[in-house]
Amino acid sequence: MPLLLLLLQEPPPAAAEQFSPFSINTGIMFWTLLIFGLLCVVLWRLGWPALLKTVEEREARIAKQLADAEKANAEAARLLEQHKQALDKARAEAQEIMTSAKSVAQKEREQLLAKTREEQEQLLERARREIEAEKEKAIQALRREAVDLSIAAASRLVEANLDSDANRRLVLDYLGTLERH
Repeated sequence: MPLLLLLLQEPPPAAAEQFSPFSINTGIMFWTLLIFGLLCVVLWRLGWPALLKTVEEREARIAKQLADAEKANAEAARLLEQHKQALDKARAEAQEIMTSAKSVAQKEREQLLAKTREEQEQLLERARREIEAEKEKAIQALRREAVDLSIAAASRLVEANLDSDANRRLVLDYLGTLERH
């Protein structure tokens, strides 16, 4: 303890005049070391656990955030892949629908053309039958009239009993009437 007192004493005034930057003041050095030591002890007891606890909590929070970010990134990648697959599937379905619609439209077009051709053929065939029927009716009517005229001409010949010049004139008249009809 006497040594401590010796250190705590102030130097004599003559020594204070001899101060240089390289001189050592033991009193100031003692109190500086004592206060630094006490501060270290107080911080070790009170500050270090709180500081360590805060750092550990921050470290745990950052680790949790990193884990959550990795999970979210993995989930986003999984969802992106699902979205891409769904988009590819939708494109394939749309292409399939387009192809199917084109083939159905082509088949429908071919069916309509075939139906139109068939109806056209039926109309032509019906028109031909009608023309043929009308032609047959006209021929029948012409035959009936020719028969009627032949009968009328024959009855005139028989009634008239004329000579060959008269018969010729009668046939020419008959042919003239045929040309008019």
